[in-house]
Amino acid sequence: LGRMLEQQADRVMELSEWSQRWQENKIGFHQPEVHSMLQMNYEAVVNGRSGVRWFFPLCGKAVDMKWLADLGHSVVGVEFSEMAIRQFFQENNMTFSEEDVPAVPGAKVFQNSEGSVSLYQCDLFSFSSAVAGQFGAIWDRGSLVAINPRDRDRYAALIVSLMAPDCRYLLDTLLYNPELYKGPPFFVPDEQVQSLFGSRCDVKLLQSVDALTDRQRAWGLDALTENVHLLTLKAAN
Repeated sequence: LGRMLEQQADRVMELSEWSQRWQENKIGFHQPEVHSMLQMNYEAVVNGRSGVRWFFPLCGKAVDMKWLADLGHSVVGVEFSEMAIRQFFQENNMTFSEEDVPAVPGAKVFQNSEGSVSLYQCDLFSFSSAVAGQFGAIWDRGSLVAINPRDRDRYAALIVSLMAPDCRYLLDTLLYNPELYKGPPFFVPDEQVQSLFGSRCDVKLLQSVDALTDRQRAWGLDALTENVHLLTLKAAN
């Protein structure tokens, strides 16, 4: 396993590269439909609660955010690309406002008129609970697998700090042979999910599916498994 993780350990994507992908519309990671794994596991995350505050790290223009807002929840997302944020509101016919974020120099927050969707345009690592509090749910589709592997410990610490005591964190990971593809999205084995979060969270595998499509075959992959985990904070002793 260590050797497999080493394959991608030094791979770095600069924020400017992500912005460039949006500029050039190289956004194969964007899904035009609500993610099936969010729909399948929605009840497990909501857990009988209504009006849950959801956090979307590296949200892009995920249609999942509008779907949850329409179900009566509120959504806070963080995205570096301003273009992605504007496209989200425009493509979903939402009127929105924008303003600066005093706590994060250079950051802006874009919000729909109902106030149910607030998207912060900034580096994820400059975001914190001081900016927007803690959350009752997190949907991590393509975020942990997108950040640079060397930043994973820092990422896990940030996510845990954003979890309210009753938070239910839905985490999507990808398993494949990293010798065949350098990422992103990156290879994140279950053992690493456990090592990143296991000291603070209970980790439960909810779903595991064969996710290989022609898109990943074009990357050179011959197998791809998508795993969805549910993480909850361990009770404080």
